[in-house]
Amino acid sequence: MKLAIVAGPPSAGKTAVVRQVIRSLSDRYRIAYLKIDVVRAFEDEELAAEFGIPARKVCSGDLCPDHAGVMVMRDAIAWGEEEGADLLLVESAGLCLRCSPYTTQGLGIVVLSAVSGTNTPLKMAPMLALADIAVVTRVDLVSQAEKEVFRERVREVNPALDIVETNAVQGTGMRYLLRVIEDSSDITDPDAIVLRGAPPLGVCTICVGKTEIGWRNHFGVVRKLEGADYLYRGE
Repeated sequence: MKLAIVAGPPSAGKTAVVRQVIRSLSDRYRIAYLKIDVVRAFEDEELAAEFGIPARKVCSGDLCPDHAGVMVMRDAIAWGEEEGADLLLVESAGLCLRCSPYTTQGLGIVVLSAVSGTNTPLKMAPMLALADIAVVTRVDLVSQAEKEVFRERVREVNPALDIVETNAVQGTGMRYLLRVIEDSSDITDPDAIVLRGAPPLGVCTICVGKTEIGWRNHFGVVRKLEGADYLYRGE
């Protein structure tokens, strides 16, 4: 079974890209789909009804959705295998730009919207830097000059990244992405799968529910308004 993890900021067009992948490959692959979101999600129901594929969702609630994805990934792979899937598509909510949901033995696909601003790729950090391929959506809504600037911004973060430009609703320009998915390797040892990059190195007491304002009331990794350096305050 192949594993492809689709990440990107909210409203970038991730589900539209996933829909085109399923539509194009479902005649050759049995596809399973997992949606990871925060509060509510409907994409699993919509794609299951449209394509008749096994689909599930996980809502992370108080947990970062990318962290939730890490926790459930091994179960998701086992579920995909039980469903007899040849390809497991995992769509992350992608709300934490510090994190990267990509793993070894899987394909990392980042989806960005061309209308989100030419500097958007510079804000993606690991989500873009650790991906295998970038899909830039809504390219029909920007000028050629804006497309070129956006592409160069992507290259600044990840010079080796393959870039696909598409109007994902119509599916234009998706042929290269489909070929990359088909050429990707199968999972060989699920128990050996790990994250590609290190997660953030520290947390603060806000993460565990402390509500007082002001850095003096907290410990862990905290920030002051003035000064760019990180300040660590232990227990």
